[in-house]
Amino acid sequence: MTDLITVWQRSTVAELSWIAPSGPTGIPVVPLTLRDQACVALPYSMADLARSLDGRRHAAFSVTDQGAGGQVGLVGSGPVEVLEDLEGREFAESLVEQEALKHPPTRLRGDSLMARRENWWWVPRLIVTLASVESLREIHPRTRATDALLVRDRHGLPEVDVVTADQWSDQSGPNIELWARGGGLLAGTDEPAFAFSHQYSPDFERWERWFRSGRLSGESLLVEQAEGAPVGKEPAGPLPPYGLLERYSNHRSLARSCRRGISEAEHRRRAQGLLG
Repeated sequence: MTDLITVWQRSTVAELSWIAPSGPTGIPVVPLTLRDQACVALPYSMADLARSLDGRRHAAFSVTDQGAGGQVGLVGSGPVEVLEDLEGREFAESLVEQEALKHPPTRLRGDSLMARRENWWWVPRLIVTLASVESLREIHPRTRATDALLVRDRHGLPEVDVVTADQWSDQSGPNIELWARGGGLLAGTDEPAFAFSHQYSPDFERWERWFRSGRLSGESLLVEQAEGAPVGKEPAGPLPPYGLLERYSNHRSLARSCRRGISEAEHRRRAQGLLG
């Protein structure tokens, strides 16, 4: 079996899944490596999500996008460490060049000292590192837009499978029949479950997650919450790029969210006596 680091390094997009206090969840991420360990560097617009991983929770690092990682999907899981890089030193020294190669928006916002000064809010990060790989297995890749990752709680640990459905209802209440892309039965026992996938535009200015969460009984997901929907036939989209005004609005909204997250983190540190 191919090792996780090899697949992680050659992939352009990946997924991070874990059991948050509210239940199973997952997000699309840019796969990076820090001192030979798989990691992701989340901007401060995602600070609350990142902090739900703190305390050496276990997480699953997966590559399922067929176009980004190859013909076989892979998922590795184990305990994670969360580094709050509020000054952005670790990101700027070790990770920004990696991310710029894979993620065009970072190329624009952080590929030079001038760009980093102008977009200073993009440099501080919460770095989530897979401390050790305790489980590694191949899974079926996502090959069509209706494929999704199914995250379930297995005694506090995330279990990830790739599933599909004829119709992903965007309403709460209905049961959605799921099929495991790798074959076999899901055999849900009325446990919490979170199904999600992601699609992006060629320039990555749009990178959108859709999900369905609820409870899995047998092969049926009872939907309690829904957001978004798959687009087209391919797993990655493509989503159409933003127009000029949409791009400007999205940039400003992201900047506000990151600045707010940074400000809250600085306030928390001051309250703890860690900042002068």
